Amino acid sequence: MKHRKGDLPTKTCAACGRPMVWRKKWAKVWDAVRYCSERCRREGRRKPGDPQPRAAD
Repeated sequence: MKHRKGDLPTKTCAACGRPMVWRKKWAKVWDAVRYCSERCRREGRRKPGDPQPRAAD
C-alpha cells in the first residue's frame, strides 16, 4: 500500500514557519520534531537579539 504525500501528517517549523511533511526517518520521534532542518534547529535555539555567529575565515 503506497501513501500519498497529501495524506501524510504535517507540522509547521518553529523557526522559519514552513510546513514540514512526515518522514519515515522521523517515525519514532514525530511528536518531538520541531524544526525542518539543522539550520533552523540552530537558529531556533538562539535568543532574539543575540549576535549572528561569525563564519571562520
